[in-house]
Amino acid sequence: WLNFSCVSSFPREAFIRQLDAHPPQQQHQHWAQICSGNPTNRIRGCDRYGCGNFGADRHSGKEKHAGVDVICSDGATVYAPFSGQLSGPIRFFHNGNAIDDGVQIRGSGKSLTAGYCVKLVCIHPIRYHGQIRRGQKLGKMLPMQKVYPGITSHIHVENCDHSDPTHLLTPDVPPLPQQDGRWAAVCAGNPTNEIRGCDKYGCGYYGAPRRNGKGKHHAVDVICADGATVYAPFSGQLSGPVKFFHNGNAIDDGVQIRGSGFCVKLLCIHPIRYNGPISKGQVLGRMLPMQRVFPGITSHIHVENCDHSDPTSNLERGKGQ
Repeated sequence: WLNFSCVSSFPREAFIRQLDAHPPQQQHQHWAQICSGNPTNRIRGCDRYGCGNFGADRHSGKEKHAGVDVICSDGATVYAPFSGQLSGPIRFFHNGNAIDDGVQIRGSGKSLTAGYCVKLVCIHPIRYHGQIRRGQKLGKMLPMQKVYPGITSHIHVENCDHSDPTHLLTPDVPPLPQQDGRWAAVCAGNPTNEIRGCDKYGCGYYGAPRRNGKGKHHAVDVICADGATVYAPFSGQLSGPVKFFHNGNAIDDGVQIRGSGFCVKLLCIHPIRYNGPISKGQVLGRMLPMQRVFPGITSHIHVENCDHSDPTSNLERGKGQ
């Protein structure tokens, strides 16, 4: 699986100029919901078989995941993410197992999705050829638990050009009123923004001792499993990259978000992009492999207000969100 690759609108002239500048597969026009029960195209985190984010390790780090795993229950209805032409079948395992089926969709005509091409694997389509419309029933999720018991069942979604489809899967989230300062959950699997306690490397609360008591922690460490999906705590403008270690280690990446009256740096994550707007709750990126750098630490996102004030109260107001 381990190589398991399972699975806007502009005036016409402006759009054509945009096409010339950026290949269509890379533009931020969002796809429809793919699996019933997962309206936001939530991405599989990590389980004993591996992680579902784009670029996750495969074959003990010798290869990288060339797709994104969108969570989908066995037997669930699957929908077309955009309009286009079907082709298939797509086989990945080539061994006739219970999930070795899939289909390709290539955008057609002169629509905004004309440049898209994606393979959806581990599903059984209603047909392998012909036209399909965005949001139309495409097929059903196959019984992944039969093949990989205990895995987070999912559809493998892979761009035909092997680029990262994460930003296309993320739905547009309209900015929400934020007068109460309530931030969204930052990490998948931690809906209350639980803060790291203390471990052999130190403590995660604001003001915790650093450098043998000579310094203080000017941030909060929000618990987040390696490889987990990271979300924007509020709507704003991205800028970066933000480096903390400046040594190129496996977790030396991050991004800043400024907007809605807030400015925060989120470190030890790899964002889907370093610039442009983002909405509260939208996928921001993924947690980097902190265990590789600090074995045994409580893996976490370093959340630091740009003015070095304490972000704890804003994070705690996200409880239950």
